[in-house]
Amino acid sequence: MAILKMREIRYMTAVQRVNQMKKLQKDLAHLRAGISTGGSLEKPSRVKEVKKTIARILTVMKENGELESNYT
Repeated sequence: MAILKMREIRYMTAVQRVNQMKKLQKDLAHLRAGISTGGSLEKPSRVKEVKKTIARILTVMKENGELESNYT
């Protein structure tokens, strides 16, 4: 199950998309830290979901011309 669907991302404002992206990047960092410390994740598929959602947000931002070079 996707964290955010494309339809939901498209209805967000540019500020909401940036904030959601930052939140997801922090979440991904915590998930990766948990993996690197040797711990087992409750939901290993969560990493994949977060990465795909970040990619969806970046896609919409690029389509709308909101993407700056610091996100790529």
